[in-house]
Amino acid sequence: MKIKQLLTAALAVALVGCGQAPTLEVMTFTNNLTPEEIEAAKFTPEVMWKMGRVGGQKLSPDGSQVAFTITYYNMEENKGSTAIYLVSPKGGEVVRLVEKGSSPAWNGDGSRLYYTAEDGQIWCIRPDGTDAQQLTNIEGIESWGVAPSDNVLYYTKRVHVKAVSGSEIHNQPKSNVLIYDDLMVRHWDYWDEGDYSHIFVATIGEGLVSEGKDIMEGAAWDAPLAPYFDSEEIAWNNAGTALAYTSKPLTGAEYAVSTDSDIVIYDVATGTTRNICKEWGEMPGYDKYPVWSPDDKMIAFRSMRRAGNESDKERLFVWNSADGSMRDLTAKFDYNATNLVWEGTEAIYFVAPITATHQICRVALAEGSQVEVLTSGDHDINSFTKAGKTIVAHMNTIMKAPELYTLDGDNKLCQITFVNQQIYDNIPMGRTEKRWVRTTDGKQMLTWVILPPNFDESKKYPTLLYCQGGPQSVVSQFWSYRWNFQLMAAEGYVVVAPNRRGLPSFGQEWLDQISGDYSGQNIKDYLAAIDDVAKEPWSDEDRLGAVGASYGGYSVYYLAGHHEGRFKALISHCGIFNFESMYGHTEEMWFVNNDYGGPYWDKSNRTAQRSYANSPHKAAGKWDTPILIITGCKDYRIPYTQSLEAFNAAKLQGVPAKLVAFQNEAHQVFQPQNSLVWNREFFGWLDKWLK
Repeated sequence: MKIKQLLTAALAVALVGCGQAPTLEVMTFTNNLTPEEIEAAKFTPEVMWKMGRVGGQKLSPDGSQVAFTITYYNMEENKGSTAIYLVSPKGGEVVRLVEKGSSPAWNGDGSRLYYTAEDGQIWCIRPDGTDAQQLTNIEGIESWGVAPSDNVLYYTKRVHVKAVSGSEIHNQPKSNVLIYDDLMVRHWDYWDEGDYSHIFVATIGEGLVSEGKDIMEGAAWDAPLAPYFDSEEIAWNNAGTALAYTSKPLTGAEYAVSTDSDIVIYDVATGTTRNICKEWGEMPGYDKYPVWSPDDKMIAFRSMRRAGNESDKERLFVWNSADGSMRDLTAKFDYNATNLVWEGTEAIYFVAPITATHQICRVALAEGSQVEVLTSGDHDINSFTKAGKTIVAHMNTIMKAPELYTLDGDNKLCQITFVNQQIYDNIPMGRTEKRWVRTTDGKQMLTWVILPPNFDESKKYPTLLYCQGGPQSVVSQFWSYRWNFQLMAAEGYVVVAPNRRGLPSFGQEWLDQISGDYSGQNIKDYLAAIDDVAKEPWSDEDRLGAVGASYGGYSVYYLAGHHEGRFKALISHCGIFNFESMYGHTEEMWFVNNDYGGPYWDKSNRTAQRSYANSPHKAAGKWDTPILIITGCKDYRIPYTQSLEAFNAAKLQGVPAKLVAFQNEAHQVFQPQNSLVWNREFFGWLDKWLK
């Protein structure tokens, strides 16, 4: 490949035309490709970590400008740096507005942009880059939101509510002990030390905002909800008189077994709250993500019907303040509704997973209205922002990392940012093919097949079965910086990524099937997919591997004892190995109660007993395939002890095995240098046994 001229920047700051390649007027940046990387023309982990990560897009109220963020990572410093940029929805010049800032949000009239500065405080700035002003002086802000009225804000921070340490309970300051008398003692990656995320409300006036009112005083629960603490779960009304937020006011074992969260409204003037879900009744599942209508008379939110099922259908509900009524606008729509955006008071736009893609949809509030699917194509629209008739979407495919796109009048998507164009201009990506595989029960299963760059049908390639986590997470056109299909393809592997039973975007029946049947039909779906692709002349059936994380890691452990000689190498990241110890070690008990069917001691529960009888550890005596086991020592979701049990089982039987334990990571690997180590171990293992 001819070496193209080396660019001195990772970001193009001048673009020409919607969907056209950019004219590059460059700015100095350290993450440019090296001549050696351009010469090699290979997508590597090092190249991936040079990519700019586009996020946080918000349209100005008049729809004339998009504020968005780009994060670049410094591998030597092992951290990232985020800046805020502006671009027209029509494309064109990209302007860096804030060198080190995040979470951009426009004020009510678009004259200013609020953001989180490097010091963790809220600042605001004019769109022309002038008059930057600090708004707050508050220690420990985690998330925030300024009302469109510009006179009031909320922020969240950690509050110490209860004593669980020995130093507090027994007045022994040098003791290092935590004492509990109820669940949950830890969650995802942290132990409960008596601190919870609370919402504070403060008035914006003259001078810095330094203190607000804790509207959850004394509460031993979080808002936004743990473990994600997503600020989208909190929303101001347009007048700044009321705050809607997601609340799960439960503690202990009751909290651990329940998904019953509600939408609560806080009245700023009176300081009172009302729980609109409990007022309505019969809403025992997750209710989250409130969004006020422009006239402040209605709230749209996402609601799950079934208690204890974190992966139930996300219905689009609308609450009407006039009579307290609730309506399900997607009752006849068999897909989830996310990213809710009002169109006046007449309709709501949202994102739905449909046939292993994510599309923008619209539904009118009028009785009898049907959902319209506005976009089409093999892509993932992760989120979008709307002002008037202008829509800007954050979108990616398996072949391209997220960029910003404008939705035109014909519902066509036009690319307006080209942040990583330098990489695509110099490094080829693997082609993605859509394949429909017949399952053992006679259904059709969509499977993505990712081929190596410069694919040659006359050659034979080692082939990987990718096992998805979740377990209810769609294998869509996603782009991941952890499990990246293009990295696998660049190393010469064909990747087989099936949408097995238990994944969204194929209807609720397909999704629900997996609960209580981990070892059943979805495992058969995996094998149907790899067997189908292995028949191709370019797939080497003697060099097959299986890889996966979380539920995908469980899948690898289960397949290790049941694959009947198909695979020559296995990789499990934070997988479930022993169902009984998993039930005793994990924290979100609603998850194992729903997915296993219940506790292992309930001998009368046939579903649960079938689950435990088919735990992967039961078949560990049949393991004979080399296996790499990866875990995070701060993983309490699927505790790292599951990985230790599996590693012991392999080594004590003489099965080739390797354990990679990240001391400062949890369920996922996020830190740049850890990611490079992860990828080197991952591909080193595959190359050793499949090449």
